[in-house]
Amino acid sequence: MLTTRPEPEVEPACAHTTIEQALDKGLKATQAKFTGGLSPIALAAAYADWALHLSSAPGKQLELIEKGGKQASRFANYASTCARTPDSAAQCITPQPQDKRFASDAWQKWPFNAMSQAFLLQQQWWHNATTGVKGVTPQHENAVTFGVRQMLDVFSPSNSPLTNPEVLAKTFSEGGLNLVRGWQNFIEDTTRVNSGQRPVGLEAFEVGKTLATTPGKVVYRNRLIELIQYAPATDKVHPEPILIVPAWIMKYYILDLSEQNSLVRFLTAQGFTVFMISWRNPDASDRDMGMDSYLSLGVMDALDAATAITGAKHVHALGYCLGGTLLSIAAAAMARDGDTRLKTLTFLATQTDFTEAGELMLFINDSQLAYLEDVMWDKGYLDTKQMSGAFQLLRSNDLIWSRVIHEYLMGERTPQNDLMAWNADGTRMPYRMHSEYLRHLFLKNDLAEGRYHVGDRPVALADIRAPVFLVGTERDHVAPWHSVYKFNLLSDTDVTFLLTSGGHNAGIISEPGHPHRHFRMHTKTKDAPYVDPERWVAQTPQVDGSWWTALAEWLGKQSGTPMAPPPLGDAQKGYAPLEDAPGTYIYQE
Repeated sequence: MLTTRPEPEVEPACAHTTIEQALDKGLKATQAKFTGGLSPIALAAAYADWALHLSSAPGKQLELIEKGGKQASRFANYASTCARTPDSAAQCITPQPQDKRFASDAWQKWPFNAMSQAFLLQQQWWHNATTGVKGVTPQHENAVTFGVRQMLDVFSPSNSPLTNPEVLAKTFSEGGLNLVRGWQNFIEDTTRVNSGQRPVGLEAFEVGKTLATTPGKVVYRNRLIELIQYAPATDKVHPEPILIVPAWIMKYYILDLSEQNSLVRFLTAQGFTVFMISWRNPDASDRDMGMDSYLSLGVMDALDAATAITGAKHVHALGYCLGGTLLSIAAAAMARDGDTRLKTLTFLATQTDFTEAGELMLFINDSQLAYLEDVMWDKGYLDTKQMSGAFQLLRSNDLIWSRVIHEYLMGERTPQNDLMAWNADGTRMPYRMHSEYLRHLFLKNDLAEGRYHVGDRPVALADIRAPVFLVGTERDHVAPWHSVYKFNLLSDTDVTFLLTSGGHNAGIISEPGHPHRHFRMHTKTKDAPYVDPERWVAQTPQVDGSWWTALAEWLGKQSGTPMAPPPLGDAQKGYAPLEDAPGTYIYQE
């Protein structure tokens, strides 16, 4: 069995806690209810670093004064021109491509054009003020910039019914009924949140009926996972099964959503036997489950079951997000120990080097992790609300303010879909596992730098010899594709890198026939020279369509001659079918 060496930084639940320590932990747990789980000390340290360095930089201060004066002059000219001849006024500043708040034609009319331009100029000035201050650490600079952006977004003219022309037009045309509906929507949403009910509109999406409906059987269960083996969809299947290791930060069925966009159903239709890990939703009793538990009870137990049931000597392993990171650790340990059962590895939006791990790094430092560990100590896990809150902050314009405008000011409900239903079905993270994951991977980058231990020895990704299919998504804020691409610097095997359109979730759910999808793909042999990400994009042609077909073709080339499908489970080998898919763990709340 593979186990991860215990690390001293994370206190086990059985460790003796003094009254003084309990007082500290209780205080931080109470604070977290008002800070959203963010450490006020970490935020204060970032602000102090920026403010002190800026206060001792008169040149930077003069530069900001000069920029502010120029912006004020530009805005004054723009506003006067708009007042006289609105159609001929050239904008002072254009929004970022991803900023759609002022895209409507209504924002091009006086006085709303002046409001939006003033806000964007102010936003630009504050960006200049929080960046480029010499001496400020990169993380503190990013944190202050992020915090200022969040505060400015609160006062965006698009978020007020008095300064948003679209809201005003709708209010006049409906006699204010939109605001009445919006208030009703707000009350209904608040009631549902406080009572633990699902969001409005998700009633049509039910696990086992409209979601996660691919036929199969639960063929193995332990205290951490259920292993689902899906029924064959073809007369013959490739001899090598596919074992999917999803992330446990959310439930597995993002890869088995509705019938038309289920990756599992697609792979079975291509002649593969598919196994899926369904993670248990941990509670306080699982607080001491660490990365070693997820490795041994998760990946390794599932791999043993898949090979025993099918009789296969080799397996195609596929990991998604955090599940991919765990799979890479398992693959490195297996390669180190001479276990050759992995035929290929597929990593979807998976990071193995965390030096450029996106905006999530805003929340990762020693101060924040110590605070988070004390918060988790109170319950034994990280609550799903705290995780979802952090992700919403990263995309506040899309996930918070756009909803406020659309549902509460315009009074219109956003139609729900299967991906939204999955996103609302969150999970918890055990205290020990989450702390180890953040400290050893995000903070210390131990896996990429050869310090991550499985058993009593470190593992190295360079030991992996199985060919790798690596997928990144263009607009991923969780696992930026540049970060995913870094696997090329750590590997010593053939790597096929594929960059697809979309984000962390929507880019992965890219079934054939999905409109507006495209991807780039190129294989780098282990002896080929390294190509940097920007050059890779420039020299790799774009292909329209779904990347799923490319994956199926790649796996097919790595597979043996099709044969009769294996049985669903094997009672004689200790893997009797327990119940129909999707099993029991998926329903845990």
